[in-house]
Amino acid sequence: PKHILPEYLARVGVPYKIITQDTYSVVTEKVPASNTYCSLCSRMRRGILYRVAREEGCEAVVLGHHRDDSLETFMLNFLHGGRLAAMPPKLVSDAGDLFVLRPLIGCAEDDIRRFAAQMQFPIIPCKLCGSQDNLQRVAVKRMLAEWEREFPGRTETIFSAMRNVSTS
Repeated sequence: PKHILPEYLARVGVPYKIITQDTYSVVTEKVPASNTYCSLCSRMRRGILYRVAREEGCEAVVLGHHRDDSLETFMLNFLHGGRLAAMPPKLVSDAGDLFVLRPLIGCAEDDIRRFAAQMQFPIIPCKLCGSQDNLQRVAVKRMLAEWEREFPGRTETIFSAMRNVSTS
């Protein structure tokens, strides 16, 4: 429900600005129904964040990606995109005017989930469009979880490898 986040932020005294923009109609118009909407939707949402950050005079956009997001993105790029690429903890926007920061990039999703529950943070899942069944990201998440169950520490090893790439 859309009242949850504003009520929480007001209760804890955090100033906020909520931007409402219809990205869903654009995404469903541009992407065939047989494909997933996530890539275009995330690009559009990021574009909105960048625009608003610039309008507000911000120097950085801070995102909540965690270690598991980074691992999943790396594996998707590796298995489906044929390239070694992941989300860095800090980068400069293409225009060169904003830092993009991911302070939780080294934290496991389960650790964040437990902390959020303990702190009673409102959780707003990205399942609003209903197009998230059978995503490759979900399959990669399952694969990584199975590897971790079978070989404890495997995901941390992969994450460490991502930070220590030798180009020759």
